[in-house]
Amino acid sequence: MARTKDFDENEVLAKAIQLFWYKGYNGTSMQDLVDSLGISRSSLYDTYTDKHTLFIKALESYQNTGAAKIQAIVDHSGSAKETVKKLLEFVTNELLGDKQQKGCFIVNAEVEVAPHDAEVNNMVCRNDQQMEDAFFRVIQRGKDNGEIKNQQDTRALARFIFNTVKGMRVTAKSITDKSVFDDIIQLTISALD
Repeated sequence: MARTKDFDENEVLAKAIQLFWYKGYNGTSMQDLVDSLGISRSSLYDTYTDKHTLFIKALESYQNTGAAKIQAIVDHSGSAKETVKKLLEFVTNELLGDKQQKGCFIVNAEVEVAPHDAEVNNMVCRNDQQMEDAFFRVIQRGKDNGEIKNQQDTRALARFIFNTVKGMRVTAKSITDKSVFDDIIQLTISALD
């Protein structure tokens, strides 16, 4: 008969996200995981096989949670410009609400791990495409109804705004002045005119 787990996998995964996000993949040792997750080394291996598998599961969980929040904003906002602004404000609030200034877990993984790990690189690319596509749909909706006047290619505008988001996520690792992000948001929205 299989042993039942004496821990909550979702809770362990949430702790793993925070640890990897804070220390990075390479900076997190197996002993760090055992100490922080509150499970034995054997349970860690039995459940997740190895550190890399746990990292992938943590990244997937983080990505799925973020994608759901982004989709909720896209689905429940008003005008296209208002939606883009709400998305940018959401990113800003998430970043500035983090007192450890960890930035974005996915961007951190993109810089640290993706250049050497095809699986992480594919995950980052999928995430980036989902975000770009969300901006594309919102901008196209605004163009279709005449709200967005910018005649630039919709895909190019979506890429520009998503690249701005990535820049904000890196900037937040060293700057916490909300007025800096407010300026970025205002200028980004003006690019849609």
